Order: sequence, then C-alpha cells, then structure tokens
Amino acid sequence: MPPCRTLIWLSTHVPDIPEFGSEYQVFAINASDDMPLAPPSCTGPRVGVADLRRFNVSDVGNFNRWIEFLGLRYWVAIVNIYPSPGSDTQWFIARYCFDYHSAPLDMSRFKAMLGHLWGMAELQIQTSDRFHSSRRGPDFNDVVLTGSSPAICNTRALLRRFAAVDEPVLITGESGSGKEAAAHFIQKNSSRGYGPHVVVNCAALPESLTQSELFGYEKGAFTHALKTHPGRLELAHRGTVLLAGIDELSMKQQSALLPFLQEGRLERIGGKTSFIVDVRILATSSSDLDELVRQGEFRSDVFYRLGSLIINMPALRQRPDDVITLALLLLDQNKTPKKLSTAAISALAHHTWPGNLRELQNRLRRAGLLSDSTTISPRSLGLQAALPTPGNPSQLTLSAFRNEAERHALSCSLNLAQHNISAAARMLAISRVSFYRLLEKHNHTALHPDEDSEGDCV
Repeated sequence: MPPCRTLIWLSTHVPDIPEFGSEYQVFAINASDDMPLAPPSCTGPRVGVADLRRFNVSDVGNFNRWIEFLGLRYWVAIVNIYPSPGSDTQWFIARYCFDYHSAPLDMSRFKAMLGHLWGMAELQIQTSDRFHSSRRGPDFNDVVLTGSSPAICNTRALLRRFAAVDEPVLITGESGSGKEAAAHFIQKNSSRGYGPHVVVNCAALPESLTQSELFGYEKGAFTHALKTHPGRLELAHRGTVLLAGIDELSMKQQSALLPFLQEGRLERIGGKTSFIVDVRILATSSSDLDELVRQGEFRSDVFYRLGSLIINMPALRQRPDDVITLALLLLDQNKTPKKLSTAAISALAHHTWPGNLRELQNRLRRAGLLSDSTTISPRSLGLQAALPTPGNPSQLTLSAFRNEAERHALSCSLNLAQHNISAAARMLAISRVSFYRLLEKHNHTALHPDEDSEGDCV
C-alpha cells in the first residue's frame, strides 16, 4: 500500500474537507493565522488546495503570503461558481493554481487531478535531487529562499512574477546572498521549466574563447576543429541560459554578446549563415551595473538589454528574522546531530553576516567539526557571545526586538515621507506627538522645523 500523502488545505474558514480515506492526510491552515518562523512540520507536502469558496478582496494578501511561504509545487483551487472576469478570485487562480474545481466536488475527478499533480511534483523533485547530488555536497542555495521575513517574502513574490514572463532578468546582490538560487527558481517556475538550463560562468570565460564557447564553431573553422561544436547558447535552445557574474565580462566580451542579446541570432565560427535560438536570458551580478555603466566599465547597450527586469537579493543582515531558521535548516541538511546552544543562537542573531549565507554555512560546518559536545557554542562558530550590556540587558528579549522594530519603522517612514514628520506619522497610524516621543526615545536625528511642512505630504 502506498504511503499516506500530506495534502495542505488553505482556507479562511472552518474547512469543509471531503473524505479522502487513507490516501491523503489533510493538514488544514487558516490563511488568517499569523505566519510561523518555518513551514509547518507536516511530512512531505507536494500539492495544496486553495479553498476559495468564501474568498474576498480582504483575503488576497493572506493567501498570497501563505502560498509564497509554503512553496508547494502545485495548487488546486475550489470555488462555488465560475470566477467572474477581472475578479480577485480569477486573478488568484491564474497566478497560482494549476487547476480549479467547482463545488460540489466531483471526487473522482478531483482525486485524479491531485494524484497527477503529486506524481509530477515527485518527478520534478527527483530530477532536482539528481542535479543537487552532482554538486560537492549540500549547499546554502537549497534553502536561501526559505523564511518568513518581509524581505524574502517580497523577493519570492517578485521572482514568481518574473517567472511568468519571458523577459531577461538581472539578479543582483552581494556575494553569498543566493543569486544562483533565484535564477534556478525563475527557471523552475517558468514555462521553460522542462527545457535545458545552461550556466555560463563569466568569470572563468577566457576572452580568446568567448565566441567559440558561446556561439560554437563549424568543422574546419580552425586547426583543431575536427567536428561541428554547438555553443553554450545554442545548447540552451527552448530553455534558459544563466550568465553568472556578467559583471566579470570585459568590454570586448560584452561586444561579442550584444548581437545575440539584440536579436537572439547566432552564427558559429566558420559558419556562413546565422540562425535564431529561442533562449531566455538570466544574468547575475555582484556589482551595481548601473554604476559600472557610469564609470565606463560596462556597456550601456548590454545593460539596458539585460535590465528590463531587475531584482536585488536581500543580504542576510536585511532578514534577521530568518537567520535561526536558516541555521537549523543547514544543520539538518548537513545531517549534523548537534544542536545550537542558547548562547550560539544569540550570537547568530546578532552577527552582521558580511559573507551572507555562504558565511553562515561555513561557520556551521566549522562548528560541526570543532564542537566536542552535543551543543554548538559561539566559540565553535568562531563568534563572540552576545553578552548583556547595561543598555541592553538581554539580546533576545521581547523589548529588544520591539525597540529594533520601532527604530526600523522610524527610518523607513521618514525616508518614504522625505523627512516630513506629519506624513511619516500618518504612515505609521500614530499622532505627531507619539512620533516625536519615539524619535526622542531612540535618539533619532532631530529635524529642522521647516522640514515638517504640510505641503510635502505623500
């Protein structure tokens, strides 16, 4: 008898769940509930049901957050009636769901669809596992998009939007922030998910071999060209090519790439005719290409053909809510039986992470080797313990987190309101008096009186 499958059932009410027998174990989630730090601990969900029978405009945000957070392969919607054109229900189904069914359910058809989607998800996961097993070992890119912080939730939502179109995408971010994982997410969730995914490491591409590697060559094109050799771009036909580290290309290499970016047309070295390949371009960069263009170190025409859709991967310090969750996932990924001590958790939570997730992964691997006990200490992580201070008696108290949230809210609202206190206070839904009290509480830089004019409201 096949093992019981876990089925996520997402709704905004007490769910009316049909009888599935022993084939599925249903895990019900209320979309109105607060988001946990990590996905629910049910085993191996692949498919989810979005129960939209009482869906309205106020539920859109909650459903979106949960679906992005759960990260399931497929969703099936249930509706009372056919969704009207332009409605929130129709928009939601078109964006997230593979299929939808009207109540009352035809259970034989409904179960057949769930079984088909489960099988497809298993196939995709197995092929993905073979890809990951070909690497040297577990990697932070496998977990980088996990988390409940606003930064990574917004990133996942934007990546899913970009996956739905066929435009070039430029992924920027610091080293170790997960740019490769973002590119893989776009490819996997796009219409090209079953096509080839060719990665070109631009930093390791010699200038003299750029054309032969990217465009290929014909037999006899040069001395050692004993047979026709298709280039990397041609191999990606009807799929995706990732130009990893495109900021590492020289100006000459960028010039060679430009005609392909303009028209999708290739001509092998030694060839007499050109041909068009159907390839979607993804590119990553650790540098600000816009700034490189201004400095004359990157071609503007190449940048503008890559930069129609740009996403910046958040640094780990910009998503502090996720640090402990990611650390636990990496420990589990490495099959480390050791646990984090309270002091280690505090040290992880307050480290600045200049190396981002790559640094987190390396520190955890180091700790697994160096720690002689069953718990990991700050010392084995190579970190200083986050000791209490007179102004901050406990680094992990509710008061400390609340103060940090208040400081962040002050900075963001003032920046958005262009330092207009009246407008900033309205954004936070508090009075000007309360806003001034918060400024004083956190020793925020005082504003000049003439910067608080009503005329600058946003």
